[in-house]
Amino acid sequence: MSASIVDRNNVTVRGEGDQPMLFAHGFGCDQNMWRFVAPHFEDAYRVVLFDYVGAGESDLGAYDPDRYGTLEGYAQDVIDVCEALDLRDVVFVGHSVSTVTGMLAAIEAPDRFDDLVLIGASPCYLNDPPDYHGGFEREDLEGLLEMMDKNYIGWADYFASLLMKQAEATEVTEELDRSFCSTDPHVARQFAEVTFLSDYRGAVPEVPVSSLLVQCRDDIVAPPAVSRYLEAHLPDATLSLLDAAGHCPHMSHPAATTTTIKAYLSPADASS
Repeated sequence: MSASIVDRNNVTVRGEGDQPMLFAHGFGCDQNMWRFVAPHFEDAYRVVLFDYVGAGESDLGAYDPDRYGTLEGYAQDVIDVCEALDLRDVVFVGHSVSTVTGMLAAIEAPDRFDDLVLIGASPCYLNDPPDYHGGFEREDLEGLLEMMDKNYIGWADYFASLLMKQAEATEVTEELDRSFCSTDPHVARQFAEVTFLSDYRGAVPEVPVSSLLVQCRDDIVAPPAVSRYLEAHLPDATLSLLDAAGHCPHMSHPAATTTTIKAYLSPADASS
């Protein structure tokens, strides 16, 4: 085990199973966002959580703007953690931008991954008519980035509300807001640009393992049309639509999210 990687990415390992299940958080978040879902897999899996460099309790001193100027840099964090713990046959569970880093990591190191669970997935947030609806026009995303530059706290309030959407998720929205505000603004700004202005559709057909797409029926950030695109272009994909709104069902609807993942991984045990 590489202690430097474990410390750098604030890696934690729990669970009684042998097969590793690696949880990767989304933009502006950290591993704590998995606390409603990950414990339900500790009886059957070796649950591994981590923070990307620049997030949560990771080593901010290890942040390199050049490395993290593309999502490949974040995918390398995933691979580094797998190598440090010698993880193989990994069930990778990623949210939002981590769905792409999981795809990239599996393409780069296919021998380490078994399945990808992709929650709120999007390889491209930009609309590309007539055939692709990513959810945003370029001017909309550039406006969000400009808001980050001018009023980071105001942006955090707005974006947290955009992610959650539904009124009943007030506590979750407030938690996301706090998480955004606790992230170094310079790191968050670069990560936001890399996340929202990138186009990784070309990588989708190269994913070498099977995938579960977990999609909320009403998600402004990653609309259902994106999951249907991924279902059509991933080599081996299963789409599961949740009767939920917002972009973070692992926080707002953790029971439904957990049941969906269990039904995919072990259909006979889905009710446990």
